[in-house]
Amino acid sequence: MKFMAKARYIHYSPYKLRQLVNAIRGEKAAKALNVLKTVALKRAIPIRKVLESALANAKQQGKVDATQLLIKDVRVDQGPIHRYYKPGAQGRSMPQRKRLSHISVVLESIETLG
Repeated sequence: MKFMAKARYIHYSPYKLRQLVNAIRGEKAAKALNVLKTVALKRAIPIRKVLESALANAKQQGKVDATQLLIKDVRVDQGPIHRYYKPGAQGRSMPQRKRLSHISVVLESIETLG
């Protein structure tokens, strides 16, 4: 059985979040949660929250424990880009881009895989 959670409009660049997501892809959910709790980066918090939400969905809907779940798919997609201008040298305006991300996590029970 599959369990899913999404978070949209996260205020971190998807390029920076994908480095963390690649470290937990394919792992057991409990191990990935421990890895995200010990990472000393602030940008690991939204990924951890989405994983905890997916685990809560699994516990509520399917009565499945975290040790019995595997991360089948973790995706960080590009969200909207906020464009604005800041002052630059010699009176010019320099374009700035603030990138947003969408995170989705899909967990699957080990019994259904094997």
